[in-house]
Amino acid sequence: MSNPITRHLKDVGESYPEHFIAASGFGIRMMTTGLACFIHSIFPFLFEKTGSDMVRRLHDEMVIKRRKADNHDWVI
Repeated sequence: MSNPITRHLKDVGESYPEHFIAASGFGIRMMTTGLACFIHSIFPFLFEKTGSDMVRRLHDEMVIKRRKADNHDWVI
């Protein structure tokens, strides 16, 4: 039976420290953006594009990382 931690790290092509930095960076940005979205719900004129812009950036980062990890498997 494989270890779920090492399996995930292998799947994403990262070491534990690399994964910690990447995942915590995503989490902090999502929490900060969530706060901006909450403030936007009260004051609609503030942070009008913050949520959608961050979702787009995080998605693009994740797709690029996934492609690099997938391509890494093909290196001999």
